[in-house]
Amino acid sequence: MRLGLDHVVIHVSDWDRSGTFYTRVLGAKIVPAEVGFALRIGEQLLNCHGPGRRAEPVAAIPVMPGNSDLCFRSTGPIADAIAHLEAEGVPVELGPVERTGARGAGLSVYFRDPDGSLLEFLSYDR
Repeated sequence: MRLGLDHVVIHVSDWDRSGTFYTRVLGAKIVPAEVGFALRIGEQLLNCHGPGRRAEPVAAIPVMPGNSDLCFRSTGPIADAIAHLEAEGVPVELGPVERTGARGAGLSVYFRDPDGSLLEFLSYDR
């Protein structure tokens, strides 16, 4: 058996604000749901819980707005990711800093989504 990550769950407090942020800053595609949406980023999916949308089953302590910590692999030099964040008006919280990801050593930059979840762009291209 081979495994790979398919999707994770984040919780948002405001559908419109989060949808705008994730499509603009991460290039996500909205996948409409009965209530709210999921976000497709590359081959992965961020399932979104939020106002009016609950799922079963959930973790023993369900994810809440602002308590996710997600890393996204970025192509090209980390300077390009920083320039993109600056152009979108998203403050860089930390970086660039050396980090180790699934493929080895890289450079990362950290920032936050509208709810305060910590997001990371990691580049192996340096």
